[in-house]
Amino acid sequence: MKKRYVILDRDGTIMLDKHYLADPAGVELEHGAVQGLKRLKKLGLGLVLVTNQSGLNRGYFGADSVEAIHGRLRELLAPHGVDFDGVYLCPHTPEEDCSCRKPRPGLIEQAAAELGFDPAECFVIGDKECDVGLGRAVGATTILVRTGKGVNHEPRCLDQGLADHVADDLAEAAELVARLLGRPAQA
Repeated sequence: MKKRYVILDRDGTIMLDKHYLADPAGVELEHGAVQGLKRLKKLGLGLVLVTNQSGLNRGYFGADSVEAIHGRLRELLAPHGVDFDGVYLCPHTPEEDCSCRKPRPGLIEQAAAELGFDPAECFVIGDKECDVGLGRAVGATTILVRTGKGVNHEPRCLDQGLADHVADDLAEAAELVARLLGRPAQA
């Protein structure tokens, strides 16, 4: 059986959403992020980070800033035994009409080709319509978290049938994934 993956949004899901963050010193983890990521790893799932970063093409920051932010994120997660199998980002603005900006499936298709997984077998977790819309676009199981902008996006995501499930944070989302996989609750 092929390894299954969890596709995760960055801002508002794993780390606090700080509008166009360019300084790695500003990286702060969301409530429940470490616990959730550890649980997903313990379930044997791969972790893939996908993020829209239009600040790159808007000229607000450079690729080195994004790399430093991802480096800081990894640094914060490493003591907990958590790392990502891949990190994929879209640098485009919505006006550029690319195929990689969430909710379009370009990033997940790239990750699937490189890591060898079926996108429809994934769990996609995020705090915005574009995140769960990405999951819906590839037939994955979608989970909206209420962290970040999730509380505000919840009514639209449910009304549009984008979110299969809703969780308070990444820790609760991980337990939901465990239940969906038929695994026992964490003690």
